[in-house]
Parts: sequence; C-alpha cells; structure tokens
Amino acid sequence: MNSIFFSNNRAKIKEEVSGGLIVLSAYQRQQRGNDTAFYFEQESNFWYVTGIEEPDWLTVLDGLSGEEWLIAPDIEEIHRIFDGSLSNEQASEISGIKKVMTHDEGMQLLRRLAKKHSVVQTLDQPSWSDHFNFTLNPALKQTRQLLERTFNSVVDCRKDFAKLRAIKQPEEIRAMQKAIDITVDAFETTKAKLANCKYEYEIEAEFDYEFKRHGSRHAYDVIVAGGLNAATIHYRRNDYRLKKTDLLLLDIGASVDHYAADVSRTYSMGQISKRKQSVHKAVVDAQAKIIRLITPGYSLEEYQRASDTIMKHALLSVDLLKDIDDENYRKYFPHAISHGLGIDVHDSLGAPRVFEPGMVLTVEPGIYIPDEGIGVRIEDDILVTSSGNKNLSGKLSTAY
Repeated sequence: MNSIFFSNNRAKIKEEVSGGLIVLSAYQRQQRGNDTAFYFEQESNFWYVTGIEEPDWLTVLDGLSGEEWLIAPDIEEIHRIFDGSLSNEQASEISGIKKVMTHDEGMQLLRRLAKKHSVVQTLDQPSWSDHFNFTLNPALKQTRQLLERTFNSVVDCRKDFAKLRAIKQPEEIRAMQKAIDITVDAFETTKAKLANCKYEYEIEAEFDYEFKRHGSRHAYDVIVAGGLNAATIHYRRNDYRLKKTDLLLLDIGASVDHYAADVSRTYSMGQISKRKQSVHKAVVDAQAKIIRLITPGYSLEEYQRASDTIMKHALLSVDLLKDIDDENYRKYFPHAISHGLGIDVHDSLGAPRVFEPGMVLTVEPGIYIPDEGIGVRIEDDILVTSSGNKNLSGKLSTAY
C-alpha cells in the first residue's frame, strides 16, 4: 500500500465523523519474557490511516481545518541502536502526513486544539473485551486518559472505523487474494506430504516454510489439531503424535501487506472410519449450502437463522440431535458461522443490516464430538459481489 491509500482513508474517516477531531495511537511493544519483547504488530485502525508499523506513535486529524499531524515517540539512543527506529522523514513518506513533531510538541498541539474542539474522538478498548482471556495492549486506554485530561469530552469512533473498513477497496481485495493463494498453495503442498508426518509440529513447519519462501507470514497462531485435539476450537500446542486413524484439522492463514487469509480443512491421516467420513461430509455439505445464502441485500439476521437451521440438519444427519429443536445444538457447534476478514483475522463487518458488495467474511461450519475424538471444520473466505459472492479460497478441495 502507498501513501495515497492511507491519505484517502484519512479523508474518509474524517468525513465519517463529520469533520471532528480524531487522535489515534499506535500500540506499545509488549513484554515476552525478562528483557525481550514479542514481535510487534500494529493496531489495525492506526495502520489503516498511517501505514506506520512502529510502536508509540500518535496521529492527529483535524476535520475542521483539514490539517494532519504525526507525533513521534521519544526514543533513547540505546534503543535506536538495538531496535532501530523510524525517522520523521520516513514516517511522512509512508503516511503522506507532512507535519511530524516531537512528543512534547504534540502535547502542546493537543492543548491548542482543545481550545477550538471541545470533543475529541479516539479508539476505545473494544466493548466486548470483558470476554477476552488475555491482557489488552495498554496504548488505547492510556491515550484516552491523556485526552480526558485535555478535552471536555472524549468519544469512541471504533464503530465509524468498523463501518468504513467493512467495505474492502480493490487494493485490499488484491492483497487478501494473494494471501489466500499462498495459503491454498501451502495446503495443497503440505497435504501431499502428510503420509510422512508423524507429529503435528512437522505439519506446522511445512506451512512455516511455504509462507516464508513467498515473503509472507502467519496471520494468526497456527492450528494443527489431530484426533481429539480438533475438538478444542483454538488448539495451539501442535505437539501430538498423529495416528493413521486420525482426522487432522488445519486452521491456517497467511498475511500479505497486513491483510489476512483464514482457511480451514480437515484431512485424514490414513484410513478413517465411516463415522468420521459421515461427519466430514455433513460439514462439507452444510458449508456449500450456507455459502449460497450470501448475496447483496440479504439480511444478516436471516443469514444467521438460515445457517443455524442448516447446521441443525447437519447434526441430525449424523445422529447428534434428537430433533430440530434439540437444545444440544451448541454442544456440537459452539462458535459463530462467520466473521469478517481483513487487516484483522477477526475483522468487524460494521454491524450491517444486510450484506453489501465489498464485504469479505469467512464461512466455517464445524462439528465437534469430544467423546468420539472427532473435530471437523471447513472454512473458506467469501467476497460479497454485486451479483452474489466469490469464494476466494474455493479452488482448494474440501475432500479429506
């Protein structure tokens, strides 16, 4: 992506919030252990409007005057030597923002802007973060606290960003298709080698190699789940010794230019039982029916109801439900049928009423039977088009 892409996105978000003042923060580095940090990943909305991939920067967008600023972090020389840093000139070239200032100059700027803007907009922590089982990056909370000390009112603009980012631009779709193509090729290459793999981590290593040799990386932690492990939705240990009677669930996606793929397939390690074959077929058939539902103008509420019905029939077909109203439905299919896809692997669709052209979402039905050591998930990445949909990962076979 070039600076024009980021400049256009800034113009759109300023229009979305009716010309108000916006202050956004990059993420901070996070501790991995002792004196080392995790690999840094940028806050997706900040990247969307700046392209900057370094921590601790701020951007200020004034919708009234049209002016834009970047505020650079203060970095000690020893950290510049060890970790490197982004110069003001580089930040300006990447983002297209001409005015770059020091941290102290930035704080003075905010105090001046508070005299003509009583309200400032920023990104709050996600409203659903209470359901997370991890510690949030502190940058957004600290930025809000800073703004609360300076402005009369601080407003969350996360929903405005979500609405804007839900409709993918052509260059975004191209990046996603490239990430998906790399992922599909890696699935096909690795599937041909399964007979020689004894452990889950050997399969993970094959994907590592295929992604890196194409200049991409993993969009999220790899799931390589054999046997009973596949019944854990976000299984990540990847250290189990595989058996020839196992089903193997792979949930993996490459990232290209910050845009993610998210693909799942369930393969056999050898000769599998008729029971496992029937569960696999039920999931494949359900997914095909659900994908056909996705058309522009189709209600997301109706999509959810219709998908639930399809999944209940799939569970009935393998004798896991007594009838269509059986309350055990979620016992065997505990996750959502779809989520948005983009910069974040779980991207927001902006809470729309209906599907709109340019949206990209996954379709990922699954059936999980821990008592039988079975877990099957099939997942593809779907673009909503003006006339229906396009399965961006559809060339990858769903066969086991």
